Amino acid sequence: MKKYICDVCGYVYDPAAGDPEHNIAPDTLFEDLPDNWVCPECGAGKDQFSPRD
Repeated sequence: MKKYICDVCGYVYDPAAGDPEHNIAPDTLFEDLPDNWVCPECGAGKDQFSPRD
């Protein structure tokens, strides 16, 4: 599963971990996150994330 990094603050969304603080279950792909999901660190939208190599 591909990880995504926030271009604003550097937070890495790891699908294997999900985002339990915001009720996102482990194994949730970035593409499957709700459109209104934001970075838990800085509040940036999904459009501010890039795939991590």
